[in-house]
Formats: sequence, structure tokens, C-alpha cells
Amino acid sequence: METAMPSAMLILVGCQLLGELLRTTFHLPVPGPVIGMFLLTLALGIRAKRIGQAITPAPLKPVAEGLIANMGLLFVPAGVGIIAEAGVIRKEWLPIIVAVAGSTILSLIVTALVMHWTLPRTPANPAEREGSMS
Repeated sequence: METAMPSAMLILVGCQLLGELLRTTFHLPVPGPVIGMFLLTLALGIRAKRIGQAITPAPLKPVAEGLIANMGLLFVPAGVGIIAEAGVIRKEWLPIIVAVAGSTILSLIVTALVMHWTLPRTPANPAEREGSMS
């Protein structure tokens, strides 16, 4: 499994690079890594439909879990940036608060709607669920 990790990292970095290329080429207002992760999600979704199972490919799983386990370290540069720009934050705190609160609420709404549209419908009553399996 250790030999597959470089190829998995190559896939992740390749998706990020492709996202950056698309962002630059088409002057998109979305960060390249976000576009790249969307492309990876799209590719994994297509793969899941083709093979009939939504299973994360073996090489990607340990790399993704390792990145998630160390996600706190990935926020250090953002924290340093906030400290470095403290003067701007003091001057523009209201628009920053509105933007953060608004984007948080909007992302929660979009996430809820996407989950509502994509999750399979199951009966709310457990007895009905058991009855439908027989």
C-alpha cells in the first residue's frame, strides 16, 4: 500500500494543477484547488456509476485520511496571514464579518439542498423500512 501513496498524491496534485490551469485559462473566480477537487469528485462519481459501487479507490483512501488527520496544520498559513493583516482587519471588520457569516449560511443551505437531492429516499418510519426489504 505504501507504493501506491505517491501515485495517489500525484492524482491529488494533478487535479489541483488542472484546476489552476482551468481557472487561469477561463479567468474563473473560483480557486484552482476547489476546481480540481470538484473534478476529482466528478471523476470518482463517474467511476462509481461505471463500476456500480461508490468505493474510494484504494490508493486515495490512506492519503485522504492522512491529509484530513493533519488538517489543523494546513490552517497555520491562514492564521499567520490573519495576524499579518491585522491592520486591514481592524479597518474592514464589518464587511469581513458579513462576508464570513453570509458565505457560511449560503454554504450550509447549498449543502443541505445537495444532500436532499442526492440522498436516496427512505421511509421515516423504521417499520416501513423493514417491510420494504422483505
